[in-house]
This record gives sequence, structure tokens and C-alpha cells, in this order.
Amino acid sequence: MLQTDFDGKVKGASPGEADNSPERDTGAERRLRRKLDLRLVPVIAFIAMMNSIDRGAVTFARLKGLKSDLHLTDVQYDTVLAVVYASYCSALVPSNIFYPARPSTLNLLLRPSTYIGCCVILWGSISALTGLTKDYNTIITCRVLLGLFEAAYFPGCAYLLSSWYPRKVVTHAFHATVSTRSYGLQELGLRAALLTAGGLAAFAFGSLWAAAVLGTMEGKLHIAAWRWKGIVTVTVGILSMWLLPDYPHNTRWLSVEERCLAQLRLAKDVGEADVDSEEASMLNGLRVAIKDAKVYLFMLLAFSVGLSSSFTNFFPTLTATLGYSTTVTLLLAAPPWILPTTVGVINAWHSDRTGERFFHLAIYWWISIIGFVISLSTMATAARYFSQYLMVLIFSGYMLLVAWVANAIPRPPGKRSVAIALTMGSGNVGTLVGSYMWKESWSPQYHPSFLICLCCLLGATALAFTIRTMQIWENKRMEHLEVDELEKDERERIEKAAELEGMSFDDAFRRRKRLPHIY
Repeated sequence: MLQTDFDGKVKGASPGEADNSPERDTGAERRLRRKLDLRLVPVIAFIAMMNSIDRGAVTFARLKGLKSDLHLTDVQYDTVLAVVYASYCSALVPSNIFYPARPSTLNLLLRPSTYIGCCVILWGSISALTGLTKDYNTIITCRVLLGLFEAAYFPGCAYLLSSWYPRKVVTHAFHATVSTRSYGLQELGLRAALLTAGGLAAFAFGSLWAAAVLGTMEGKLHIAAWRWKGIVTVTVGILSMWLLPDYPHNTRWLSVEERCLAQLRLAKDVGEADVDSEEASMLNGLRVAIKDAKVYLFMLLAFSVGLSSSFTNFFPTLTATLGYSTTVTLLLAAPPWILPTTVGVINAWHSDRTGERFFHLAIYWWISIIGFVISLSTMATAARYFSQYLMVLIFSGYMLLVAWVANAIPRPPGKRSVAIALTMGSGNVGTLVGSYMWKESWSPQYHPSFLICLCCLLGATALAFTIRTMQIWENKRMEHLEVDELEKDERERIEKAAELEGMSFDDAFRRRKRLPHIY
């Protein structure tokens, strides 16, 4: 009979007990994946939407008196926007270092369901308190705290998804006698895109919500309309502590057999078990991540895209340049965000089906470049509004970036967690810098702003192509890898994968060589 230790890891499970036959995997994996899709993905996507609404509340509030109520100058308002990214970025890596499985006491305290749920409650409380601020100093304090507590969410959820969703492969394709390389279908891209889609949906529904709140709540209980936003998040955070799963080895609402199968799926993904070395310290993931050139390229890539997409913080203001009233402006700001959300999810699904990342990102960036060119070329209302639809398609490609990072740096999990945090942090640094490049003196044309966005997105495309080229080279190198070239922790992960799957180390190693990185 299968038994589990304190953290839910399977003890004494032989391959026979785990029932790893191809026939068993097919049906069991479908049921496991369906259970995850119905519980994990909707919860994190909905919380992502609430996160973006809370963070972007001040951009809507500006249209209804925030600057005058708090007596803010233009520079102070820009700082209010930017400071949340400063605190957010500084906390990303420290927060994600805790996610990979650790000793029992930390694992109990820092289960994702508990850790993320508490952070959601805290940032929801801060968001609600922001509505009570009376001056510049108090709103700055709230925004700093908001960024700190939000830091646990997006990179943490991205890492959590990568800990559950591998590439889908045919079991017999890994038999040692098969000499062809097995790519398989991807599962992660679509789920990561749905996480980002939740944030994008906030730009659409957040605009509609803002139109309703700002139009109906002005003066209620003698409180300005913009002060009412953000209260619902606390309730969502409380519920998430029961709804979110933890890891494949310790999720309570999975059976022992399902937990074993979830770990087996990850071992099949890249031919290595998804575990850190037993001797690895908590900072080991950071140390190995900063030695990998791909991490720096992904960081620079994310920074460039973040800077290019900084218009999101000023989207209602850009829409206001069309010349309509506040309510009409907010309603016009909503529809463009439906397009990248829908297209991005379809694009991610196709990327998973084809096992390709680069072109599924770059194509939509090229379309966004056309949007920037149109905005630089004309002030005609119809053309300017159409350009906004093209500009926001930058996110249809950007949705896949985190999945690409996880695919390119799959093991060890500590390194993957830090790489995801560093990439997302760099993207937010880009957005932080971009908060200062939409000067009111440049309105309504904003020519310098659009030109910077255009150039940065061209640079991002070049960086993505460089990463793709590096991965092609790494895949060729992997084909000729010998056993004595393996590092100690890499060998340990292959040994654990072989144990999980009931095969010899030599068979597991040969299979590992046939599993290329996705680019």
C-alpha cells in the first residue's frame, strides 16, 4: 500500500504500485488534468483580474478627481504609479525563493494555498485603505505596501503552473530502443496565458467597473467615487486559501495515486525529477540562475517589452485624447482589451500544439509595432482608436513569455522559480521606467513616448531571436552529451526520474538526450 511522508511525498512506491502503464497514464492523466483545470486555473485567473484592477485603480481615479483631492503634482502622480512597481520588483525574487519544496516546517507554513491566500488578503486590505488616504505621503505608503504583497502572486502562480503542467508525451516514445527525439504537446503555455488573460480582462472589465463606480458612487456617504474601489479582493483572498492547490506531492485534495502520477508527469517532461538537490540551500536557485546567460537575456527581453507596454498605465488618458467625456472614455477603453485576451489564449493553445514559442510571440509584437507607427502618424480619431487595438496585441505574444522561460530553464526547480521571478521583475521595472515617459507636456500626440515603445519592441524581437538560436545550439549539444559530463545534482534528478518510471539509469539518460528544450 502506498504511504506518504509529512509533505505528502510517496514512500516505498514501486513502479508497479504506481501503475505507470501507458493505458493507465492516458485515462488517469486526463482525469488529473481536468481536475486541475477546473480548480487551479479559474481561481488564479480570477485573482489575477482582481490584482490588476486593484493596482490600476489610480489610473481610473485620475479621471474623477484623485489628483485634485490629494493635491498631487504631475511628478507626484507619476511617482504614485511607479512606486508600486519599485516595491513589487524588489520583493519578487525573495518571495519566489521560498516556493520550491523545503524542510517540513517551512513547507507547512509556505504552502502556496496559504502563502498566496494571505498575500491576497493583505493587498486587498491595502487597496481598500488606499481609498481613505488624504495626502501624497499616505497614498505613497499604501502603494509601496501594495507592491510588496502583490509580489507573491504572478511569479508564484507561474511557478506553481510549471510545477503541474508538463509537455504531454506518448509513454512508448521514451523507450530506450527508440532513436527519434520526442517533442510532445505542451500543456503549460495555454494555462500560463489564462493567468495573464485574467490580468488583461481587468483592463476591459476594470474600465466598465470604473465607469459604473465613478458614475454612480460619487458623494455616497460623503466619499469621492474613486475611494470605493478594491474592497472585494479581501473576500476573494479568504476563499482562495481553500480553493488553491499546493504541489504535486502535498496537495490534500488529491489521492496518493494522483500525487504520484503528477510527479511522474513532471519526470517525463524533461527526463529529470522536479526536485532540488538534497544539499541545496534556499539560495542555491539564485546562485545557479545568475550563472545562466539565458536568464539575463530573458530579463532584458522582459524589460524591453515592459517598457513598450507602459502605455497600459495611461490607457484611459490616451483614450481621452479622442475628445470624449469621462464616462464615454472609460467605455471606449474597455473593448480593445478583449482582443488580446481572446487572441492570446488561442495563440497559446496553438503554441502548445506545435511546440513553438518564438514566432508565437514575435508575430504579435510586429503587429503592435504597426499600431505604434499609426499613433505616430495621425491624430484622426478613427485611426488613433484602431491603433489602440493593434498596440494591445503586444500582450497576445507576451502571454507566452513565462511559459517560454519555464520551458527553457526547466530544472532545477529552484533555478526555474528564480528565473521566472527575475524575468517578471525585469518586465515590471520596464513598466516602472515607462511610467515617466508619458509626460503631460507631450500630450495629446505623445510622439516621443510612442517612438520609445516602437524601438524597444524591435529590440525585444532581436533578443527573442537570440534566445531561440541559443536553445537550438543547446539542443544539438544535448544530443552528444555523455554520462560523465553530468553534474552531480543533474545526475540525481535523472536517477529519481528513472526510479519513478521504473527504468534503468542508462535508459533514462538516453531518453533525456532526446527531449529538447522548446523554443
